[in-house]
Amino acid sequence: MEFMTAKEAAGKWGITPRRVQVLCAEGRISGAWRLGNAWAIPVGIQKPQDERTLNKDNVVKRRENG
Repeated sequence: MEFMTAKEAAGKWGITPRRVQVLCAEGRISGAWRLGNAWAIPVGIQKPQDERTLNKDNVVKRRENG
């Protein structure tokens, strides 16, 4: 099995290396494992869905209240 670094995954997925590291630490990237202070991520793995986004209703309510 081939692996890529967090920096390589970040370039492939269009996000920052730090975000990839956080996803790995949260266990959201299956098959990723820690190698010292670096992460080894399987090459064929898909980028996990971003769970941080708000739905439209929450955005509208926040603007009305804030």
